[in-house]
Amino acid sequence: MIKHGDLPWLTPAELAPDATSVYNSIAGGPRAAGPQHFRLTDSNGRLEGPFNAMVVAPAIGGPLQELGSAIRYRTLLTDRAREVAILTLAAELASDFEWYAHAPIARACGISETDIDSIRQGTEPQGLDTTESLVLRVTRSLVRDRDVSPLLAEQCHTVLGSDGFVELVVLVGYYQTLDLTLRVFHTPLPEGVKRPF
Repeated sequence: MIKHGDLPWLTPAELAPDATSVYNSIAGGPRAAGPQHFRLTDSNGRLEGPFNAMVVAPAIGGPLQELGSAIRYRTLLTDRAREVAILTLAAELASDFEWYAHAPIARACGISETDIDSIRQGTEPQGLDTTESLVLRVTRSLVRDRDVSPLLAEQCHTVLGSDGFVELVVLVGYYQTLDLTLRVFHTPLPEGVKRPF
């Protein structure tokens, strides 16, 4: 059996029906529509990155991928703010796959290479707007301290709204879950991709 890190790496034809349903939601859902900034599958159709774990355990993989889809495509955060949060978390956790997958999306959203590099290095980007800078600070606080200060929380309620604040906290938790899955199962980057961290 072919493995992807420490997990089985199955082609679509090898998947059980419940895993096939999860696979189709990922490979045929909104992630696969529009421009492809990173590879969802290899040349045999096997899912890359954290998505493989979702078909290995489809009972939780289905709800998890649906949460990820909601975070990416149905929240109040702008595309730029969302990508600032994801890149910040990837940099804080040195998550190679999330950086590989989301740095190109951030570029496509108009975040400058200078600001992307600042996020990677843990310094302060100069080209972010007020909301995006707040998202960066909150994400760093959630990863480093697992909390936010009362002042930062008040700013979030004011700038993002309570619903936007909830969405940001859930986004950070979701991507931390993906990072944990990638680390525990030693999930490799796609062949030929250089590790950013």
